[in-house]
Amino acid sequence: MILPIYIYGQPVLRKVSEDIPKDFPELHELIENMFDTLAASEGIGLAAPQIGRDIRVVVIDLDLISDDLPEYKGFRKAFINPHILEYDESKTETMEEGCLSLPGIHEKVTRPTRIRVRWEDEERNEYDEWIDGYLARVMQHEFDHLDGKVFVDRITPLRKTLIKNKLKAMSQGKYRCGYRTKPVRK
Repeated sequence: MILPIYIYGQPVLRKVSEDIPKDFPELHELIENMFDTLAASEGIGLAAPQIGRDIRVVVIDLDLISDDLPEYKGFRKAFINPHILEYDESKTETMEEGCLSLPGIHEKVTRPTRIRVRWEDEERNEYDEWIDGYLARVMQHEFDHLDGKVFVDRITPLRKTLIKNKLKAMSQGKYRCGYRTKPVRK
């Protein structure tokens, strides 16, 4: 089922998400709905707060960009209760990012290229490993959502000032995009 994506200004996007218990009901259905929603919106990552749930669940599908980054051909994973344990600050990279919850806004964000992450897969197997490259960037972006942050929180103050009116308009329901959304209702 395709779910509406919550747009900037929705309070759930600013909440810190909770870990889910091992017996969380209908987890597989939620994950499939998130993947369906992600595919319908042509995104590469989606965090549960973006569909109105303040829980630590993220789906990432990098197959969409595998023409440019062939190492991600067929990459489609769910991350349950993910947490970034360490950032390797020795190397950073600045790239343009966008977000399904902030349609039409793209800004340059600097992030470490390597992170240590702990998470569980759909079968609730636990992992603790170092991730690098583009996947590390996507994880940081999506996991920020779980901590009540969006990518524009990581841009320079000048850039944030320059897009302030766009953000305000978006939080008032004034935006355009080609997928199902849930704007803030005033």
